Parts: sequence; C-alpha cells; structure tokens
Amino acid sequence: MEENDKRVKKEGKHEFLNGLFTGILSVVLVGTTVFCVKQAITLYGNKAAVLAAQNEKNGNEDGSSVMTDNVVQKMEAIEKIVDYYYYQEDIDEAAMEDGIYKGMVDSLGDPYSTYYSEEELNEIMDQTEGIYYGIGAYISLDLATGLGKISGVIAGTPAEAADLREGDLIYLIDGESAAGLELSEVVSRIKGEEGTTVHLTLVREGEKDYVEKDIERRKVESPTVKYEVYDDHTGYIQITEFDDVTVDQFTEALAVCKGSEVKGLILDLRSNPGGNLTAVVEIAKQLLPKGMIVYTEDRNGERTEYVCDGEKQINIPMVVLINGNSASASEILAGAIKDYGIGTLVGTTSYGKGIVQRIIGLQDGSAVKLTVSSYFTPKGNNIHGIGIEPDIVCEFDSEKYYDDNVDNQLEEGRKVLKELIEKGN
Repeated sequence: MEENDKRVKKEGKHEFLNGLFTGILSVVLVGTTVFCVKQAITLYGNKAAVLAAQNEKNGNEDGSSVMTDNVVQKMEAIEKIVDYYYYQEDIDEAAMEDGIYKGMVDSLGDPYSTYYSEEELNEIMDQTEGIYYGIGAYISLDLATGLGKISGVIAGTPAEAADLREGDLIYLIDGESAAGLELSEVVSRIKGEEGTTVHLTLVREGEKDYVEKDIERRKVESPTVKYEVYDDHTGYIQITEFDDVTVDQFTEALAVCKGSEVKGLILDLRSNPGGNLTAVVEIAKQLLPKGMIVYTEDRNGERTEYVCDGEKQINIPMVVLINGNSASASEILAGAIKDYGIGTLVGTTSYGKGIVQRIIGLQDGSAVKLTVSSYFTPKGNNIHGIGIEPDIVCEFDSEKYYDDNVDNQLEEGRKVLKELIEKGN
C-alpha cells in the first residue's frame, strides 16, 4: 500500500506487541476462542447478508499453525526495526494491526477472500439493506487488468449524472493508482461521507485519453428490482443484485406481471454481480419446476443441496438477458433456467464465478470472508472461469445505447419472446 495515510502516536509500542500477537492468535485459534456472532454466505466480491449466528469450529485438523515461535520472533524483529529506523515518528498501530490480518488472508491468493475491520463489516451489512453512501455504481474486478470496473450504474444517482458507463476501468482514485487493489479496497476508497467528492480517472473503450470525473457522494437507495408491463402484454423484471430486500421486491414485481396476465416475461440479469445465496434460491423457487436449484461442495466433498418444490413454476415463455458482468448468484439463476429449458438466454457469455464465500465474524466485530465451496447447476455444471453461454448471442451496442438510447439486447429479447409466444399459440 502507498506510504501515505494514517499516523498516530508512537507511545505504548511495547504494549502494542502483546495486544497484536494476542489478536493474531485469536484469529488463528478461532475454533476455541472466537464466537461467530455473524456469519453469511455470499456469492460476489463486495456484498454480504448475515444469515445466522452460530459457533464455528475452524483451524487445521492436525493442530498445525503458521504462528510458530520463529514467525512470532520475526514479527517482533520487524516491529523493532520499524520502531527504530522508520523515518516517521508517528505510526498508526491500528492500521498496522489490520494490515497483518489482511496480509494473512491475502496470502491465500484468492481475490474473493479478505479480512474486514469492524467498520468495513458494518458498511457491508448496511449495503445488504439496499442503502449506502457512495456514487451509485456497481463495481467488479476486471481480471484481465487487475483494475476495478464499472459493471452497472443505478438510475438517478451521482454515477449516472456523471455519465459513468458500464465497462469503464478505474485507473486512479483521487490521483492514486487503483492497480493491484482488492475489490473491497477499491469500493471503500470510492465511498465516503455524504457531500464529499471523489475524483476518478477512467480508461474507457474508444477514448484515446483518460476520462476524468468528479463525483459527489450521496446517500444511495438501491432498488434491486425494477419492473414494467409492456403494451404487448409482456412483462419485464430486472434484478440488479441479490440482497436481503430483493426477494420481497421480486415477489411484488412478479405478482404485478401475473396480475396483468402477461403472455411472456423478460428477466434481465445483465450486470448483476450476485449476492445472497438465500435470496437467489427463494427467487428461483418462484420460477423453477420441482427439483434441484443448485448444490455446493466444499473441499472435503461435503454436498449441500438447495431444491424447489415446483409449486410456483412459471408457465409462460421467458427470456433471460445476461452479459459478461452477470456473475455468481445471477449465474445460479440463469444456469438453472437454462438446465430446465424453461427460458431462452439472450446476450453474451456470463462472468464465470462458480464459487461461494462465507463471512465468519470474530469476537471484536471484525470478520474474515473466505471462499468455502464451489457450486453446480442442476445438471452438475461448474461454470467457474467458463461462464454460461447464451442460447442467442447478441453483443451490446454501446453507441446505440448512449447516443440513441436504444438497448439492442433488450430489443432482441423482446423479439425472441414474441416469437416464443407466437410459437406457443
């Protein structure tokens, strides 16, 4: 991390070491010393939903630990070297401590596993309720460049007013490089207090130079479901992410469509980064026939199944829109619909995230998010690194969208749906 930021008083350094190693050991020995007050299953980088409070037994079965005497002694030596030689007299010890915890998880080399401070965890909890302070853009990690990427923009937010566009790569945040940052850190740097401004330097396809944007942060209320009934008696439901609030919002949208006696339905999952496993399962139960929705397998091969009773199976033609930013939970839903053959997928190949994360809360209010399992579609497909291919390929035409306000993928979806309805009649 850059050598800027936080500096606090240097006093009490010797007491700091004792507290530091106690904190580290409490993380390593989580099975016996830490009560998991918050736990969640998530399916994307920067969102979470708390599902239950329970004890969790962790650690290596053979009792081994990375915290050997040699490791502790080396850390003590490094701390003393920093204390003696580092040219700044004031060091933020809390930041140093958090850095150690983050480093432990970062060493796994998994972009989806991370350590959350108490403040970071609380922010994530707020986001699952559909309210947060920021600019109103969905951000994912572009694996090709290692940069954060705008994967969607919420209507009526500062991001939309600033003309941020899907696919924009975040090169600099307030003049500092965003290269190599964890997704959670990109998000935390962009978010901030209401009324403050963040300056983003973006790389935009088709632009010869960087795109510079000053964006004011505001309280953003993110409706996760939008819907419309068209004049041709077809329905449209868009799910932007799967949060705690999404199930009720989707249930209402589907009820309106059914009440309007629509002849067909378009389900828009484009740029949906994923979210809460429980939410996507509950939504799937309102669409799928009886059978498997999804199942997960952990490193020991232990399998957890999520099934549907089929009592609410949709019985009208359906088109599902997907793209390269449709990830994880949205891929679970799209994959199940494709496996059962109850809908036609239109768009481009999805992101390809077929793994599950769990947030395990620690006693001090912080938490660790770890990848704990892989998930599989009803037919046993793991799409990690592969994605889901659409039945009908339709590339997004950005010029038509931004210049003429024409969504060519949606238009193609409506065309396909019309053909399915006519074929059914």
